[in-house]
Amino acid sequence: MTPTAGPALGNRRATYREVLAEPRFRLLFSTRTVAITAGALRITTFSVLVFASTGSPLLSALAFGIGFLPQLFGSLLLGSLADRLPPRALIAGGYALEGAAALLLALVRMPVAASLGVVALVALATPVFGGASGRLVAQWLEGDAYVLGRSLNNIAGSGAQLLGLALGGAAVAVLGPRRALAVSAVLYLGCALAVRLRLPRLQPGEFGGSGPGDGGAVRASLRGAGLLLRGRPVRRLMLAQWLPPAFVAGAEGLIVAYAGARGFAPGWYAVLMACLPVGMLVGDLLVGRLLRPPTRERLVVPLIALMGLPLVGFAAEPGVGVSSCLLLLCGFGFAYGLGLQRPFLDALPPDGQGQAFGLLGSGGMTLQGVGPACFGVVAAGVGTGGAIALAGGATALAAGWILTWHPCDHNQPMKGSSA
Repeated sequence: MTPTAGPALGNRRATYREVLAEPRFRLLFSTRTVAITAGALRITTFSVLVFASTGSPLLSALAFGIGFLPQLFGSLLLGSLADRLPPRALIAGGYALEGAAALLLALVRMPVAASLGVVALVALATPVFGGASGRLVAQWLEGDAYVLGRSLNNIAGSGAQLLGLALGGAAVAVLGPRRALAVSAVLYLGCALAVRLRLPRLQPGEFGGSGPGDGGAVRASLRGAGLLLRGRPVRRLMLAQWLPPAFVAGAEGLIVAYAGARGFAPGWYAVLMACLPVGMLVGDLLVGRLLRPPTRERLVVPLIALMGLPLVGFAAEPGVGVSSCLLLLCGFGFAYGLGLQRPFLDALPPDGQGQAFGLLGSGGMTLQGVGPACFGVVAAGVGTGGAIALAGGATALAAGWILTWHPCDHNQPMKGSSA
């Protein structure tokens, strides 16, 4: 069962120190951070390996994104397993599977199609492992501590992705792509071993599993996903966490092309690319640490607007300095998600939280993969600056839509909910 907190507990501001004092969360947090680093290293290295063997930019880009797109299908078909199986076995098994896939890519010279298939198959199962981990965090952290736990995961995730991408370039240069993939495999397998040895083994009553019945995993997963998405509060809160990042990802995917079209010096595109995650780190840290829970929830719509409106400024095709500031402000706005964590958790059915967290993550990843493709097509017609501005306008429109139903006070029910 998810801990429930009264208004006094729910509105008390927690601290990051309190969250990290929970040893089980600390274990999940640290292994997840290492695994994200390993994943970024694997993605970068695999993309380089495919390009080196084929010379095809298209296949190299497909290698970069193949681990994201299948996740939504995996959540729809297998997501119920996150609530039906013991979480320690799921999480450790997930890291081990990722490590085994990286090791296979490193050691076996397969056709490109087979290599892409290996990564895609692992991606199908990723929402199950992620959902089980998210459900445990929701069970072990109460009130505002849960929100700050999500904030810490966001902060560490951004930092780990930056580290993994940088480490990928260095590892490929020093070790070569196959040995770099082996390094990724070792990191994954280390995470699997740590979870297996240090995470307590929960009994069925403790992890809330419903057992293997209910007509099979696929049928139960499809039924559970349908129930989640048919519920207006859950559907709205998922869309609110999916759409703005997807629009911004569409703009982010055009930064390299924008820098080239504006004639920026070589290397400046990397600075621009780094501005978004840096802004995200600062935003999560400040909003999570300094603001009380009700204030965060009141600032959801303004922060989404802050994500979108700076991007509109790219219509004027600014230079490096102004572009960097606009992207930093955009990244800061990502902290809006902290104001949706409590309402989202409260809207979930107790017996479907694992699948819900898996669906939330996989849907977001899929749409963030679709966003760059869509706005890339737009850029062909209006130019990169115009397309980035349109992505910002779409984000601002999403903020306007959320304003029509998101309450300023978390203790008030959302419009259209049964509460």
